[in-house]
Amino acid sequence: MIHNYEVKIRASMTRMAALTLAPRALYEEVAELLRERIFARDMEPGAWIDEIRIAEELGISRTPLREALKVLAAEGLVTMKVRRGAYVTEVSEQDLREVYHLLSLLESDAAGEVAHRASDEELLELQALHAELEAASDERARFFTINEQFHMRLLEIAGNRWRDQVVADLRKVMKLNRQASLFKTGRVQESLAEHRALMEALVRRDARRSVERMQAHFANGLEAAG
Repeated sequence: MIHNYEVKIRASMTRMAALTLAPRALYEEVAELLRERIFARDMEPGAWIDEIRIAEELGISRTPLREALKVLAAEGLVTMKVRRGAYVTEVSEQDLREVYHLLSLLESDAAGEVAHRASDEELLELQALHAELEAASDERARFFTINEQFHMRLLEIAGNRWRDQVVADLRKVMKLNRQASLFKTGRVQESLAEHRALMEALVRRDARRSVERMQAHFANGLEAAG
């Protein structure tokens, strides 16, 4: 009898877990879809998000959609306005300055850590990513993707998961403006030159120079974004 009771309890818990996880998976998928649309500018900064239309388009109820919007609001990509609904966040000049300032602090610190602690294999991995970045200078989408991979991999090597999470969230906000700034006249080549200088400092294991090169990279990026 006890055995049968335990089996029933486990079966009940499994059903409850399935019911709990299914909506979570759905709203995460919806959040990712909306995130991609925002980054692709299919949903422009400042645009009102029509929840009814999107729910009908996706064939879902408004509950997972609203949960997805909460996720995006926490990331700074969506702004919730009382009695007006959700809007794609518009990034002001002050927002950009604040985001770039924090990214400069966090990623320059990570660059110094990498210069100290990265293995030879990890530095080779960063060099390979940089080579891919150089090769993708004429391909807008690919350049942007590899650029982000380079920065995030550097952070992983530096080894602070809390910093990684903060940077990941800040970079989502930066994406609202970053793609346009990267492709201003001459900015791609400037960015590549900055990456070369950073890689040179990292390979030499010069922590101070690595910090300075990353700081300069973000300072120039902010100027281009303005």
